[in-house]
Amino acid sequence: MISRPSLAEWVGEAQLHMGTEVSVYVWHDDPATAEKAVAAVFAEVARIDNLMSTYIEDSKMSEINRDAAERPVEVGDELFTLILRSLDISVLTRGAFDITYDSVGQHYDFREGRRPDADTISEELPRLNYRFVEPNRGDGTIRFTHEGVRINLGGIAKGYAVERGVEVLRRYGVAHARVTAGGDSRLLGDRRGQPWMVGVQNPRDPDQVAVTIPLENEAISTSGDYERFFLEDGERYHHIIEPSTGKPAGEVRSTTIIGPDAVLTDALSTSVFVMGVDQGLRLIATLPDYEGIVIDADGQMFYSDGLQPPE
Repeated sequence: MISRPSLAEWVGEAQLHMGTEVSVYVWHDDPATAEKAVAAVFAEVARIDNLMSTYIEDSKMSEINRDAAERPVEVGDELFTLILRSLDISVLTRGAFDITYDSVGQHYDFREGRRPDADTISEELPRLNYRFVEPNRGDGTIRFTHEGVRINLGGIAKGYAVERGVEVLRRYGVAHARVTAGGDSRLLGDRRGQPWMVGVQNPRDPDQVAVTIPLENEAISTSGDYERFFLEDGERYHHIIEPSTGKPAGEVRSTTIIGPDAVLTDALSTSVFVMGVDQGLRLIATLPDYEGIVIDADGQMFYSDGLQPPE
């Protein structure tokens, strides 16, 4: 019997999807299978984007925003389930997470440095309330109970995409991988006998890491005021909108949530950002298996009870 050296190796690629960089990094005994698995993940991410993007005119999400105030819209099991979960998280976070933020959020353009004026916010803010989204479990439809309501799954869709990506990889027999979309990562297994070392960026210095965390088979999501923003007269306007005001939340610079499910870590990182240090970490303390790190507006770092700060 002839012994042959293993052809196993790490295979990785990065592409632009969902308005951000998506990267897939996997280990497999067969590099050809690894490449097929990576391609399958990108195909799945593209499918999710085509379903949920508010920027794609013929997406199901765009149809909901156009028509749901006039009639119930059939959305399919997948999207219906994710919208239901979003509404549940809104209840959990007492409205800090709210997919109707786009009623105001649509008026921000962070590439062009545009923001809504006070009159626009005043006009749109009454439409921002997750209770205006009415799901019908009987026929799988979504209806809006107020005119002008818009929903956007930007606070949960990337977490969903990386979680789905890991499910795809498992079908190809992958046991060690990392799937990342913007600030959301899902880790499958470990890094071949070593933990994955995941760095949390210093919110005010892109070349510095604020803290590095060893993880295995976990999800980790970071929301920061440095991801999409512009400065105007010394004030930072970023994409994480506080539902009660329609303006960017300002108590913290970044939040990082660690846990077993990227869908929830994604939504919680946004929620805790809006809630602030005290309320946010109190919420995390009630959720078994989830931990958090918050960097406040002064740059001070706070940890949930289950994380030991580095010496």
